[in-house]
Amino acid sequence: MDTDKKPLYYKRSHFVTQLPVDFLYSPSHFWLARQPDDVWRVGMTKFATRMLGDMVDYGFEPKSDASVTSGQIIGWVEGFKAISDVYCVLEGFFSRVNPGLKDKITAINKDSYGSGWLYEVRGEPDVKCVDVHAYKILLDQTIDRILEKQKGDPSK
Repeated sequence: MDTDKKPLYYKRSHFVTQLPVDFLYSPSHFWLARQPDDVWRVGMTKFATRMLGDMVDYGFEPKSDASVTSGQIIGWVEGFKAISDVYCVLEGFFSRVNPGLKDKITAINKDSYGSGWLYEVRGEPDVKCVDVHAYKILLDQTIDRILEKQKGDPSK
């Protein structure tokens, strides 16, 4: 995370996080951080990790330099609450899986915007990826839908 830029503080209902302002975000709650040489590092947002619970296992299919497309299922993560597919949010070539996860999978929860990143791809982000301000609106809408379902509103 760029330490020169102050993260965006976000709070809605009982959910609080600080969103890096220089990242992109996908509608499926992944973040993308530009690295050198057209490589993008991808991880799960704090919202996604909260929905899945503490991480216990993961797996990725693509090998290094394999062609990947946005929307392609490239792996999975297993949390204490649920298992989820991991979708690629870029068009390009798979670089690598975070080697640090092998010994410290808890980094996904404890440092989701830092050492808990999942994978890297050399290429271009999906056109649906948005900046932090648009992601804040998406989070508001997502949390409002969850709250409405919890109320038992039959119209939702």
